[in-house]
Amino acid sequence: MKKIEVNITTEFIKLDSLLKFSGLVDTGGAAKELVQNGDVSVNGEVCTMRGKKIRSGDVVAVDEFEVIVL
Repeated sequence: MKKIEVNITTEFIKLDSLLKFSGLVDTGGAAKELVQNGDVSVNGEVCTMRGKKIRSGDVVAVDEFEVIVL
């Protein structure tokens, strides 16, 4: 698993925005497709809500990447 650490300065970031911000996808459409296909997990559970609020301490996994939110 390749780990990517992302610092956020707000209370939360939406899942689709995090995928773009971390560089895992280039567009919001690509993020939407990944999430809707069930290819994204949040804290070990598959998540199909692209607007899910991701907070500091959450871990988002896509393929071989793991995004740790700080």
